[in-house]
Amino acid sequence: MSADNSDGNLSVPLRNVLNSIQCIRDRVRDGESNESDGAFNLSNFWDTLNQAVKAVSQEATKLSLAFSRPPLPSLQDGETLSESILKSVLTLSTVYYWLPKSQGVVLRRQVRDATVEVLEGVIQLLEVILSSPLQSLTQEQLTSTGGVWSACDRFVQLPRDNKAALLVVLTAQIGVVKDAIEEIDQALSEAQDPFNDVLDDDQDGDNPRGNQDTYWSEKDRRVIGPCQGLMKAAAACLRKLTPAVKANGDFREAQNVAQLDDLADISVKISPGIDDLALCLYPPMDYSGVENNVCKLAALLKKLLEMIRFSHVCGESELTWVQFLDGAVDHNLQKAKDLIAQDG
Repeated sequence: MSADNSDGNLSVPLRNVLNSIQCIRDRVRDGESNESDGAFNLSNFWDTLNQAVKAVSQEATKLSLAFSRPPLPSLQDGETLSESILKSVLTLSTVYYWLPKSQGVVLRRQVRDATVEVLEGVIQLLEVILSSPLQSLTQEQLTSTGGVWSACDRFVQLPRDNKAALLVVLTAQIGVVKDAIEEIDQALSEAQDPFNDVLDDDQDGDNPRGNQDTYWSEKDRRVIGPCQGLMKAAAACLRKLTPAVKANGDFREAQNVAQLDDLADISVKISPGIDDLALCLYPPMDYSGVENNVCKLAALLKKLLEMIRFSHVCGESELTWVQFLDGAVDHNLQKAKDLIAQDG
């Protein structure tokens, strides 16, 4: 609805509600939850939240349809539509705030992100309506309406408790770590020159590229071995932790909820640690950088393994692999240091 197609001041209520929802979005993204003084019913929270999300989706659809073809809504109808979408958004944000941190920071973070995604979808829809000429339902308006629906549908897949929220985090981390390990493995197996596919050779054949800074030396390859071992120990730790959380994780006791949060916080640091180490392994290899990042990743893994050992998710069967991986971390760390210290 561009300015020349607007009916009187019809754009005013839309712009007002747009500004209001932008403020709500910012508060949800940056604000804190209300701490619950009494017992919190997680099941009731989800029922109410899903109803609120459904209401936002319905109001967004009404708004989009009203501005999809001529004639424009009357000023009164425009104000009613604006009030309705704002009311649904306020209800959604209010229900989100009911979820206290005591139910788990990881859970709350994922619910927050999903709520913000819905609010941003509504904001985009309002912006499109305000900027589009009123001729027919534009592709941009269809896309933005679908964006609101998609964001609302995401709530069905959200984890329902902090245990499930941690499992979401672990699954994502396992995928990222697996990709990083496979990338190094592939670079090692494909060619002597890991940059073979990104740097152009001299095409005349008389001066083939001879820059040894793009090749791994024998010492480089020896150093990479324990670095790969450390990365694989990290991947194994995340893989083993997942069934331990599924079997033993508890989201009812406050202390256990906090332990799940702690496990999530350190788990998300594993993949950046592996990325930093992997980047150092490409030629020309900086041995001091490799050693620094090997030590950092090893320290992170030792901390995670210790946290697992003393958490409620670790039973007798878990203790076996925790101790094994702790030894594997020590072994690969020392081996990497020894190889780096050797003369080439």
